[in-house]
Amino acid sequence: GRLEAVTQQMGYHPQYLDSFLKTQHYLMHMDGPLPFDCRHYIAIMAAARHQCRYLVNLHVLQFLRAGGDPQWLRGLDFIPPKLRNLNEINKILAHRPWLITKEHIEKLLKISEWSWSLAELVHAVVLLAHCHALTSFVFGCGCEQDEGPGGRGLLKPLSPGNQCFCEATAGNGCSQELLRINRKRSLDSCMELDSLRERMQRIHVETEGREEMRLLQQDREEGEGQEAEVGVQDGTEHRSDLSVGLSHLADTDGEVTSATNLACYMQDPDFGYQDFARRDEDQTQVFRVQDYSWEDHGFSLVNRLYSDIGHLLDEKFRMVDGLQSSAMAKRQGCEPSVFKRGIWNYIHCMFGIRYDDYDYAEVNQLLERMLKVYIKTVTCYPEKTNSEMFDRFWKQFKHSEKVHVNLLILEARMQAELLYALQAITQYMI
Repeated sequence: GRLEAVTQQMGYHPQYLDSFLKTQHYLMHMDGPLPFDCRHYIAIMAAARHQCRYLVNLHVLQFLRAGGDPQWLRGLDFIPPKLRNLNEINKILAHRPWLITKEHIEKLLKISEWSWSLAELVHAVVLLAHCHALTSFVFGCGCEQDEGPGGRGLLKPLSPGNQCFCEATAGNGCSQELLRINRKRSLDSCMELDSLRERMQRIHVETEGREEMRLLQQDREEGEGQEAEVGVQDGTEHRSDLSVGLSHLADTDGEVTSATNLACYMQDPDFGYQDFARRDEDQTQVFRVQDYSWEDHGFSLVNRLYSDIGHLLDEKFRMVDGLQSSAMAKRQGCEPSVFKRGIWNYIHCMFGIRYDDYDYAEVNQLLERMLKVYIKTVTCYPEKTNSEMFDRFWKQFKHSEKVHVNLLILEARMQAELLYALQAITQYMI
């Protein structure tokens, strides 16, 4: 149940890491409305939407350790209907959160014997948003490691790997150990490709030719000069990627469990991100933050229905906003707060969330085109991120600054999903 690569990257910013680990631990291991095995299965469903084998593998192990039924790992057709009914909002929140409505909420809360309680649904929504956003960080920082030709790994995790992702809580010395380790290495070092061989054996079955074709397709998309517009994969390529088998995973007792392919954990695989600006005008309206914000509305609702999680999420949002980025901003020719707000508002804009007090012309002035393309890819279709994009788009940034921007992506995306989901729940309640 460890995520060494994630904690090592977040360890460049140890205060944020503390906040993240507390939230992760609370969501997965502390008292809450949902059973522990269901929490990990929901995480599997969320990670599968973005083909994130790294998170799926880890939560498969944790699901089994929590006493989960191994039959569930055969796919959505083998889980209880109540859990399977969550698939629709999982799909919508992952790709087009602006489509979620109070009708989606009502359907889950009023399905006779398979109905959800409001508290259970809030817990599930926070889990989904948390895991969707974490997949962006996993791909954006290169934690999604594939062995063999064409592997995607960008960063080399440290070999000791003693940082526990799930059992860490505040004051346990975990982040202090990370800080000690990170002081030994240069913050602007670029680590070499490697894989997490110590934790799991992976069977890489994608052919080198398919990877080359994918990279060629990526180059063609970039070469068209469409500013920050990265196309959605076509259905055939999408399905072929999803059909790739996972590795054999060893559980706590050393027994080997065969995890099935990612496609079994999702329905409607062709459903993906579409540009909000190109939506049908009658689909939805722009989400205006002055009408529904995290501070004034979302925080109180989530905290009331799922005790204390609102405080943990709020601390995490504030922590990422408070991270120092003076050198990064200086290279972009602006103040740190201006640069961070430009990134945050650009991400929210891609999900149709607008701030009336912000001049969006600043985004094009602050963020160069290649940086915008990178941010959009990691935010909207993180599974398409590759090492060449990472290297090409970030030449002027130190490694710690690359991690910082990916933390901004993680938190801005999570808040965007929560705003839409919590607003729909509020509309249902009133």
